[in-house]
Amino acid sequence: MTYPKHIAGVALAAAAVSITTAVAQDAPDTGWKSSAGLNFALTSGNSDTLLIGANFNATKKWEQNELIGTADVAYGEATTRAVVGGVLVDNDNITVNNFGAALQYNRLISERFYLGARVDGRRDEIADIDYRFTGTANAGYYFIKQKDITLSAEAGPGYVVEKLGLDKNDYLTVRFGEKFTWNINERARVFQDIEFMPEASDFGNYIIQGQIGLEADIIKNLALRVTLQDTYRARPAAIAGTVPLVFREKNDLRLLAGINYKF
Repeated sequence: MTYPKHIAGVALAAAAVSITTAVAQDAPDTGWKSSAGLNFALTSGNSDTLLIGANFNATKKWEQNELIGTADVAYGEATTRAVVGGVLVDNDNITVNNFGAALQYNRLISERFYLGARVDGRRDEIADIDYRFTGTANAGYYFIKQKDITLSAEAGPGYVVEKLGLDKNDYLTVRFGEKFTWNINERARVFQDIEFMPEASDFGNYIIQGQIGLEADIIKNLALRVTLQDTYRARPAAIAGTVPLVFREKNDLRLLAGINYKF
């Protein structure tokens, strides 16, 4: 890794913040509640590392309808140095490279009960997930639905199409999801969600993923956010070319800290 890459990363982070701020200031009030966030880390010395990530969340509620969209991207690389034949050599490795998005629509049948549909997709180069697309139908219920606290759970059938390494799979799934939000006060809030998606005909093949986080306002529209995310895949991708087969790690844990702009 070279310093121009560092400078490029800083420039990208600054540009993302500037664009987000401009959009937030100029956008008319459409009823959407949205936020865009940025995570950035940089080290230099005996080892050079660069990590940059961004996320976007948007929610709109009107009459008996709810529309929720999310997107995230993360990229990281590291450079280590070693002496080979008396020559100092840099070894560059990509450590993080993933992105994904999801869109969910809910229709409230009563004050607490709803029916909905969800689609999502993800790619993760390090975990050898070339692609994973999921579509589900959901029935859900708000166990708590207050101004400052909400707790809901949902479940429903779905279908998965994915490519893990060299293997392509498609199968029926069942999705179980839970979501919790708590506005502690006007300046701080906690959020948490988790989902469990097994293959319908083989519950030994499943994915569990979730997150928990804390957000605190710095000023009116700008907040600090710390998030712990975890993804567990019971049957991860095999590493190509290994005999006997060697598989990727089942668990991916991430701790993210950054800023979020709300608009």
